[in-house]
Amino acid sequence: MSAPLVTPAPGRPAVLTSPSPRRRSSRAFAGGGPLVYAIALVVVAATLGPVIYAILGGFRSNAQLASDPTGLPDPWILTNYASVLTSSAFWRYALNSTVIALVTTVVVAVFGVMAAYPLARYRFRGRGVLTMVFTLGLLFPLTVAIIPLFLMVRDLQLTNTLWGVALPQAAFALPMTIVILRPFLMALPKELEEAAMLDGASRVGFFWRILLPLSGPGLVTVGVLAFVASWNSYLLPLLVLNDPAAQTLPLGVASFSSQHAQDTAGVLAFTSVAMIPALVFFLAMEKRIVNGLQGAVKG
Repeated sequence: MSAPLVTPAPGRPAVLTSPSPRRRSSRAFAGGGPLVYAIALVVVAATLGPVIYAILGGFRSNAQLASDPTGLPDPWILTNYASVLTSSAFWRYALNSTVIALVTTVVVAVFGVMAAYPLARYRFRGRGVLTMVFTLGLLFPLTVAIIPLFLMVRDLQLTNTLWGVALPQAAFALPMTIVILRPFLMALPKELEEAAMLDGASRVGFFWRILLPLSGPGLVTVGVLAFVASWNSYLLPLLVLNDPAAQTLPLGVASFSSQHAQDTAGVLAFTSVAMIPALVFFLAMEKRIVNGLQGAVKG
């Protein structure tokens, strides 16, 4: 493409202009260069490689895995997955994980939005300090306080119960929930609340009837994050749930792996089936999570 010709003024020579180097560089990197795509492919391969290997390994026999660890199933064997899906222990683990994850999600969403509402809509002394306390809670993961937390759960006689896992998980998920929900609630215009008050709505009525529906994307985001984190939790259930009947799916995977250490194909099949629900759920809600996080940043 030729450079544009600028029409000269009378008595002055024509001048050829070309795009500035900054503009050319921005166009060159607008779609990403080959290095960006190469790095992205490496990250995708490193992320999906173990998952694909585990799923395909479940369709192979132990002899196939021993002779050719990186080969494809030949022939394809369905007995490994069939034995997992027909196992009563697997469904018991899955049911316990589902109940704990649902309880954790409900507690996080309800108490998180109730805590974020006054921090976002009301002005009172100490609001900034209280917000900072919740923000600092992001710096302290559950593993830091696992020993005193276990002692507290034991003193409350919540060991070997689903509440003993769900409530601590919800408590440690509240800081992230408040940090995400607070911008949503702050972004709602004051005029909307004033109009609701003029129509006779109380503050509680405004909260339940107007504010909660409008903060739906944020609630979906924190709910999905809490559900997936609870589903994959291992350390806290390991300390709290000693009864095999109350154990969750991650503990079931570890128990199955130790009991069937020689059955590598069966372990791969059990692991693949155990991670599929959370993976499918997260991928199905991925767009809503991104939209919710974008709304939190904009707010």
